[in-house]
Amino acid sequence: MARVSVLKSPDELTGEARGIAEKIVDTRKSLEGPFSVWMHAPEWAERVAHLGTLVRWEGTLELRIRTLAALVVGRHFQAQYVWGIQGVIGAERDIPSATIDAIRDDRSGGIPPEDLQIIDFTRQLLRANRVDEPLARAVMERLGADQYVQLTTCIGYYAMLAMTVNGAELEPNPKHESLKV
Repeated sequence: MARVSVLKSPDELTGEARGIAEKIVDTRKSLEGPFSVWMHAPEWAERVAHLGTLVRWEGTLELRIRTLAALVVGRHFQAQYVWGIQGVIGAERDIPSATIDAIRDDRSGGIPPEDLQIIDFTRQLLRANRVDEPLARAVMERLGADQYVQLTTCIGYYAMLAMTVNGAELEPNPKHESLKV
């Protein structure tokens, strides 16, 4: 059970908070997930929504790479909501189920090398707070400085989402796969 009330509709809010919620629903179709929690702090919700649009849809970093990173973050933090929704998005972005399963099971075997590079980069950054020089150099050569920074920002964004849903004990969508924790 969530530690704070889950706000699912702009109708549950008034004034400026309601306007912010309506904008979020216009762009995201709902207040599901962390936004159902962030609406307790409407200004934060609005700013995070703006950042989320940038991280999730804009920029030049391939959407598939963003999803690989988000899956690793969800797994790392055992963030049920993040894991579940990213699994759905991963399937839509042609990430093989074997790769999603390997991330879930914290394995590396059977993952295509280009995907494994992003997964290992994300794992190292989350586990050690750093990335070893050879891997960092390889990712920089592959992506360039702009996309390298976009990737690290993406990892940080999804870590923020994971901490929000975990701190609030937000229940995952029952339609999505759950992590066994």
